[in-house]
Amino acid sequence: MSDKTPSYNRILLKLSGEALAGGQGMGINADVLNKMSLDIAHLCGLGVQVGIVVGGGNIYRGAELQKQGLVGRVTGDQMGMLATVMNGLAMRDALERRNIKTRLLSALPIGEVTEGFSSRNANRYLTAGEVCIFVAGTGNPFFTTDTAACLRGIEIEADLILKATKVDGVYDKDPAINDDAKKYNSLTFDEVLEQKLGVMDLTAIALLREHNVPLQVFDMNKNYALINVITGENEGTYVSQ
Repeated sequence: MSDKTPSYNRILLKLSGEALAGGQGMGINADVLNKMSLDIAHLCGLGVQVGIVVGGGNIYRGAELQKQGLVGRVTGDQMGMLATVMNGLAMRDALERRNIKTRLLSALPIGEVTEGFSSRNANRYLTAGEVCIFVAGTGNPFFTTDTAACLRGIEIEADLILKATKVDGVYDKDPAINDDAKKYNSLTFDEVLEQKLGVMDLTAIALLREHNVPLQVFDMNKNYALINVITGENEGTYVSQ
């Protein structure tokens, strides 16, 4: 794979907590973590500068507790932010075991565990070839990690936002339950919003449209899919202006 030439210099990769859980539903799947860290190491070997935003749905899902009235929305969102920190710690250590220098930057101050997020420092680290993992979302309730990924991608001036999912792109309906689901190779941001395709939440898509940052949706579990995206091969669904 190392003879391929990357089409992008700097990317922001959004990894969902569910993706980290693999088939086990909750927690962190060691095999998935190992594969993801290897794929990211391949990108670093190609000279690509990599920022990562991780979700937390594999550790904490607040909807049920909120539904039962046990926690409020703000507290539930804060618990979700802390879950992303745990995933970020695991990803950082997995990358460092591969000798990839990695920074863990948090939107919430957490003492000795993480470094506080600063776009200035993040850009400096990325330029030096270090991977930056952004955790704790935006640091504010009511915003998803999809929105955090788009915001961080814009702040670090990424050439592309990548969303790793369990399917190989964007479909007009759920391919898991509809045999006639149609896959899109490319879409515009307006088409995503008009057709309510659920690629990301509306705030995230609106941010990308406003700042003209393209998005690629792909299957992280497919072998070499991430490398294929970065080297410009036909993989997943490309969303742009």
